[in-house]
Amino acid sequence: MSVLCWGRGAAGLRRALQPCGCPGLLAKEGILGGVCGPRRSSSASPQEQDQDRRKDWGHVELLEVLQARVRQLQAESVSEVVVNRVDVARLPERGSGDGGPQPPRKVQRGATGASPVPRSGWAQRLEKDKRIQRMHMQQLEVNLQMQVQSQSEELKVWPKHLQVEPRLLSKQLAVFLAPESSWEEQLPRVLQEAPRKLRLTVGRAPSTQAQLSGQQQKLLAFFKCCLLTNHLPLAHHLLVTHHSQQRKQKLLTLDMYNTVMLGWARQGAFRELVYVLLMVKDAGLTPDLLSYAAILQCMGRRGQDAGTIERCLKQMSQEGLKLQALFTAVPLSEEEQATVLKAVHKVKPTFSLPPRPPPAVNTSKLLRAVYAKDGPVSYPKLHLPLKTLQSLFEKQLCVELASKVCVVSVEKPALPSKEVTHARKTLQTLRDHWEKALCRVLQETKNHLEVEVHKGRFSLYPFLCLLDEREVVQMLLQVLQALPAQGESFTTLARELSARTFSRHVVQRRRLSGQVQALETYYRKYLHLLASDTKVPNPCLPRQYWEALGAPEALREQPWPLPVQMELGKQLAEMLVQATRMPSSLDNRHGSSRLVPVLYHVYSFRNVQQIGILKPHPAYVQLLETAAEPTLTFEAVDVPMLCPPLPWTSPHTGAFLLSPTKLMRTVEGATQHQELLETCPPTALHGALDALTQLGNCAWRVNGRVLDLVLQLFQAKGCPKLGVPAPASEAPQPAEAHVPQSAAPARKAELRRELARCQKLAREMHSLRAEALYRLSLAQHLRGRVFWLPHNMDFRGRTYPCPPHFNHLGSDVARALLEFAQGRPLGPHGLDWLKIHLVNLTGFKKREPLRKRLAFAEEVMDDILDSADQPMTGRKWWMGAEEPWQTLACCMEVANAVRCSDPAAYVSHLPVHQDGSCNGLQHYAALGRDSVGAASVNLEPSDVPQDVYSGVAAQVVKQTVMTVVYGVTRYGGRLQIEKRLRELTDFPQEFVWEASHYLVRQVFKSLQEMFSGTRAIQHWLTESARLISHMGSVVEWVTPLGIPIIQPYRLEHKVKQVRGGIQSITYIHNGDISQKPNTRKQKNGFPPNFIHSLDSSHMMLTALHCYRKGLTFVSVHDCYWTHAADVAVMNQVCREQFVCLHSEPILEDLSRFLVSRFCPNPTPRKISQCWEASQLKETLQAVPKPGAFDLERVKHSTYFFS
Repeated sequence: MSVLCWGRGAAGLRRALQPCGCPGLLAKEGILGGVCGPRRSSSASPQEQDQDRRKDWGHVELLEVLQARVRQLQAESVSEVVVNRVDVARLPERGSGDGGPQPPRKVQRGATGASPVPRSGWAQRLEKDKRIQRMHMQQLEVNLQMQVQSQSEELKVWPKHLQVEPRLLSKQLAVFLAPESSWEEQLPRVLQEAPRKLRLTVGRAPSTQAQLSGQQQKLLAFFKCCLLTNHLPLAHHLLVTHHSQQRKQKLLTLDMYNTVMLGWARQGAFRELVYVLLMVKDAGLTPDLLSYAAILQCMGRRGQDAGTIERCLKQMSQEGLKLQALFTAVPLSEEEQATVLKAVHKVKPTFSLPPRPPPAVNTSKLLRAVYAKDGPVSYPKLHLPLKTLQSLFEKQLCVELASKVCVVSVEKPALPSKEVTHARKTLQTLRDHWEKALCRVLQETKNHLEVEVHKGRFSLYPFLCLLDEREVVQMLLQVLQALPAQGESFTTLARELSARTFSRHVVQRRRLSGQVQALETYYRKYLHLLASDTKVPNPCLPRQYWEALGAPEALREQPWPLPVQMELGKQLAEMLVQATRMPSSLDNRHGSSRLVPVLYHVYSFRNVQQIGILKPHPAYVQLLETAAEPTLTFEAVDVPMLCPPLPWTSPHTGAFLLSPTKLMRTVEGATQHQELLETCPPTALHGALDALTQLGNCAWRVNGRVLDLVLQLFQAKGCPKLGVPAPASEAPQPAEAHVPQSAAPARKAELRRELARCQKLAREMHSLRAEALYRLSLAQHLRGRVFWLPHNMDFRGRTYPCPPHFNHLGSDVARALLEFAQGRPLGPHGLDWLKIHLVNLTGFKKREPLRKRLAFAEEVMDDILDSADQPMTGRKWWMGAEEPWQTLACCMEVANAVRCSDPAAYVSHLPVHQDGSCNGLQHYAALGRDSVGAASVNLEPSDVPQDVYSGVAAQVVKQTVMTVVYGVTRYGGRLQIEKRLRELTDFPQEFVWEASHYLVRQVFKSLQEMFSGTRAIQHWLTESARLISHMGSVVEWVTPLGIPIIQPYRLEHKVKQVRGGIQSITYIHNGDISQKPNTRKQKNGFPPNFIHSLDSSHMMLTALHCYRKGLTFVSVHDCYWTHAADVAVMNQVCREQFVCLHSEPILEDLSRFLVSRFCPNPTPRKISQCWEASQLKETLQAVPKPGAFDLERVKHSTYFFS
C-alpha cells in the first residue's frame, strides 16, 4: 500500500495534541500550544454548533495556512518543524534537588526555549492577528468545555435498549412480524416468499471483498467482529437500524445478513434468525448456501421437528442449491457441521457426508519426477532426536502464545551508578502511571464508541474488545518503548498497532477455540518424519505427511479491511498520545509539577508533502538513554523459530505455529492475490508450497567466533568500512552550529546545505545502527541454539524468510553470522569447494577458471591461516575482500579442515554458494535460444567464465547491464552510471554528465547487438502489457509451476481518508479492483516480473529435487547454498532443472493464456474497442521466433552457476 499522510492544513494544526476524540477542544496554552487534558470528550461537537465554530475559526484557518507556508520556507534550513509548543521536562542535575537544566539536545523550532528569530513586518502582523483571535478562542473553549461535560453526562444515562424487531418496507413481509403461529412454523413461509422487487438491484451483491466500498467493508468487518466478541445484539441492532433507512440499506449485502444470521444460529435464537431472514427478503436478496446452513444449524440446536426441516430442505432444492454443497462449499467448523447434519438426519437418516477426496497429486510435467512414487528417494532428516524437537516445540509455542520475545541488548552496558538506578526507578514509576491512565482512557473510549453503535453508527467498539484491556495497554507501552528518538510516521505507527492487534487476536482465538491442543497432538506426530531417531513407513514430503495425519485445517483468518486497519491503528495511537504524560520536572519531590505529554506531533517535509510524525519528548529520550535498559522486545513473528515451521498446506496455513502468516506478500490493501490463490486448484500450488516448506526446514545456528569479533567492533565505535555501523555520536558535525545573521547569502546557503547533509547522515547512521543492534542482539540471543527461518513469497513467486531482522538475505555481516546447524563431512572434494568458495568471496579471481582459483587459494594459504588465527591483530588479509566477514568465516573453516588429521572426515557447517551469471539474461537467452547471448552469460560451455560486463564496458556500467534485463530505462541507467562515475576519484567530474549520456547509449546499443533475441522478447512483453492495460485490465499470468500472478499496479486516484483526531490519515486503497490499471507501471513491470517468476520457478525446482536427493539447500534468489560436500550434486540438479524448465514452450503457453484471458469473446460492438481487441490478439499471438541454441549444452557448462 502506498500511504501518504497529510496534515490537512488548518485542521491538522488545530487538532495537534488535543484530547483524542474532541476535535474542537483547544488546550489551555493558546491556539498553537496545548497538551492533552486528562478528560476525554464523549463525542464530536453537535451539528448545531458547527456554524458557530466555523464562524469563529474562519480567520484562524487562514492564519494557520499562512503558518504552514512559513514552515515550508523555514524547511530550507530546518528539516522538522514542531507544530505545537512543547513543554520541557527537565532532568535533575547530578546531586541537585530541583530540576536541572535541559538535556543538551537540539531545540526544535517552535519549542519552548528556542532562541528568538528576528521577524519581518508581515510576521509581526501575523502574531497580532493571532493574539486577537486567541481571545475569541478562549471564549469558545469555555463553551466547548461545557459541551464536553454535558456529553459526559450523556454517556452515564444513555439507554441500553437495542432494536431487535426490524422495520420492513414490504407490507406483505411485515405481516410476519406479528405471527399467529410459532416462529418455527413461520420460517418455511418466509422462505417461500419472493424477495421484494427493487427498482435498482445492480451492485447489491458484490462477488468479492475488493468490490465492496470502504463503508461496506467496515460494516462487514464490524458484524464478523461482533460474533467473535459476543456482541451479537449490538450487531443485530446496527443491522436493523441500517435496514430501516433506505439510504443506509443500500450498503448492506447478503454476507452481512448471513453473518448476523449465523451468530443467532449458534445461539439457537429462532425468532431473531427469522427477523434477519425477513430483512434479507425485504432487501430483495435471495438466501444462499450460507443462509440455509445457518437456518439448519439453528434447527439442529433446537431439536426442531422433521416437518419444518423437510419444508426448508424442499425450498432449498427448489432454489437450485445442493444439500451436499452445505458441507463442501460453506466454511463451517466441525461442531457446526455436526449440528447441521443432526438436523438433516431427522429428514434423511441415510444421508452421509461426502467422502473426503483422496489426496490430489500435481500432474505438472515439470513436477512429475518430484512426486513420483517409484524411484529412489532419500529425504533428509534433522540431526536432532524426537525428544529434543518436542521440547523445542513447547518453547516455540510459549513464545507465540506470549506474542513477544525479550532479548538482551548487545549495546555496551551502562556502568552501575546512582544516576542509572534513579533513571530506571523513575521510568518504572512513570510506566505504572501510564498503565493506569491507558486503562482508563481505553475504557472511556470503549464507552463512547458503544454509544455510537447505539446511535446506529459504525464504530470500532468490538475491535477494541477483542483483547483483554491489560494486553492492549502492554502492547501500547511496548510500542512507546521502541519508538525511535527521531520519531515515527503517524501512519506507520497506526498500521503497526493495527497489525499487532490482529496478530494477538488470532493467537488468542486459536487458544480459546482448542486449536492449541489439537496442534500439539498432530505436531508431535509430524516430528516423527523429521527426527533423527525415528522412522516412518512411507517416506514422503512434509506437506504430504501432515495431510495424511488428518490434521484439521486452521480457521481462516482474513485480515481486516484496510479502512478498519487504519481507523483502529489511528485510534490506538491517539490513546497512547492522550494517556502518556510526565512531570515537567522529574525531580520535584513535592509532587506539584505540571504534566506534559510524552509524545508530541510534528510535521516533516518530504518533497512537497507534510508527513505527520509522533516524536518522543527529548526529556523522555534522555531518560531512556540514562536508564540504558538492557532488553529489547520483539514481536514473535519477527524472531526465528525455535522448532521446524508448520508445512505449508494452503494459502493460509503454514510457517508459524499460531501467528498468522501470508503465503504471498502483497501491496498492503490489495486482495486480488489472495483471491487468486484461494480460487486456483489446490494441486496447482503444491510445487510452491513444498518448496517453501523445504526452505523453512533448514536448521541454522550462529557462528560464535564471527559474532564475538563483530560485537567487539560494534561495542567500540563500529567500523563502517567492514559493515559495522558507527553510533550516531560519531556523525560529522557542521562547521558552525548556527547560521550567522551577518553572513552573506551565499555563505548562509552553503551552511544550510552542510547542516542538512549532516542531519541526513546522522539519521542514516542511526537507522543503520538500530538495524545492526537488532541483528546482533538476536544473534547473541540465539547463540548456542538451533533455529529455523520460515519462508513465504512475493507476488512474483520469489521466496523470502519471514523474520526480517536476522536471516541469510541480509548483508555480508548477517550471512557470515549464519551456518548450517547440521554438518556434513567434506568428503573427497569438499575441501576444494571450500577453497574455491573462499576465493569467490574475495572477488580477486572472478574471471579465472576454477583450477586457477584453487591454485590461488594454495598460494595465499598463509594469509588464510593468519586471518583465521589473528583476525584483528595479524596481517588482516581478509579485510581486503569484497565480502570480508564471509571471507573470514570461510578462512576459519578452511583452517579447521586443513589442520584436521583427515580433512575428508571434517564435519563442515559452512554454506557454500553457487551464483548465477547475470541470471536474468540467462533466462532471456534460453527463452530466445539466442546463441550469442547464451555464450555471453555462460549457458555455452567454455574453459574460462564469460563476463558480459567486460563484453559491454567497464565496471562502471555493471549495475546498468544487470538491471536492463529487469526493465531499467535509459533515464534510470544514466543515473546509475552517473553515480558510479562520481565515485571515481580520478575521473574529471566536470565530464560526468556527458560521459553518463554517452555510456548509457553505448550500453543499450551493445546489449541490442549481443542479445537481439532478448530485446525482441522484452519488446513483446512490454507491448502486450501496454495493450492489455489499455483494454482496462491488469496483467496476469501463471508460472510454469502453476502459481497465479497478477500485477497490482493501478492508478492511485481513489484516496481514502480517516478524519479527525491528531491528524487525518490519507492513504491509497490498492484493493479496489474498479481502479484503472497504471499503464506505465504495467508495461514496464511485466518483463522483469515475468523473468523473476521464471528464476523463482527454477529455484523451486532445484530445491525440490535437491530435497529428494537428501541435500540441505537454501537460496538467495539466484544464489544457491549447500554443504561443500554436495556442491557437485547441486550443480548437476541446477543445470538439469534449468534445461527442463526452458524445454517447455513457455512463451507459447503464455501467449495462449493471455489470449484466452484478455481477448474478448464475442467481439465488442464499438468499432474502437473492436480494433483494440484485434490489435491485442494479433500482438499476443506474435510470439518472437526462437534461435538455434541447443539447451542441452547448459548441462555441460561449468560456469553457468559457479
